[in-house]
Amino acid sequence: MRKILMILTAGVILGSFPSIGRAQHIRGTYVETRSADVYTGPCFANAEVGLVGDRAILAWRIERGQWQGVRLDGLSVVGVVKAKATLGDPYSDPYPADAVLIVDQRATPEQRAALIRFAEEMGGRLLARIVRIEVAPIQLDVAFRGEHPVKAELRAGQLAAIRTRPLTEKDHICGNEIIYYPPLVRVSHSMPAVAELDQYRGPGLNVSWTSRGKRSAFVGTFWR
Repeated sequence: MRKILMILTAGVILGSFPSIGRAQHIRGTYVETRSADVYTGPCFANAEVGLVGDRAILAWRIERGQWQGVRLDGLSVVGVVKAKATLGDPYSDPYPADAVLIVDQRATPEQRAALIRFAEEMGGRLLARIVRIEVAPIQLDVAFRGEHPVKAELRAGQLAAIRTRPLTEKDHICGNEIIYYPPLVRVSHSMPAVAELDQYRGPGLNVSWTSRGKRSAFVGTFWR
C-alpha cells in the first residue's frame, strides 16, 4: 500500500511539471500621468480634488513575456482615460470612465488582441469601458538610476505624449509633500516624477489636453 501511494505521489508531482512549464510571466516598464498632482501636500491636493484629476494616461512597454500564450516582447500599449471625478479620491466615485486604447502598430493582429486583453486586465475598472481603439507607432523609453526608474518619454503617434523628469528640491513647494495618490494600477516598483509634458490630442473622449510642469507622473516597472 505504501509503495502504491509513493507511485501515485510521484505521478502527481511529475504531472505538475507541464503546467509549471506553461506558467506565464511578463515584465516591463510603465509610465502614468494624471491631471492632478500625485506628489503633493494635503493642502494642495484638497484644492484640486473635485476640480481636476479626472484624466490619466497609462502606458506599458513589455520588455519580455507573453500574455495568454502570445509573445509580446518589445511591444507597447497605451490607455487614455476620462473619468467622472478625481481618480484616487476615496470620497467620490469616478466610474464608469471612458477610455481610448492605443495599440502598438508593430504588433500582429494576434498580438494586438493580446495587448488589448493585457491592458484590460492591468487597468481593471479604468479600462472597463473602451470607447475607441487606435493603432499607432509607440515609443516608450524609461531611464534608470540603479534599479530605480527615474524618467520616461512616451510618444504614441500624434495622439499622446509624455515626458517626465525626476523630482528635485525645487519641487518641494510646501515642504510637506508625500505620495498623496498611489499609481492607478499595480506595479512592482514606481517613483513619482514631474510631467514636463502630458498630452492627448486624439478622438474618442470629447476632450484633449496639454499640461506641463505638474508633479503628476509615476515611472515604474511591472511584473506578473
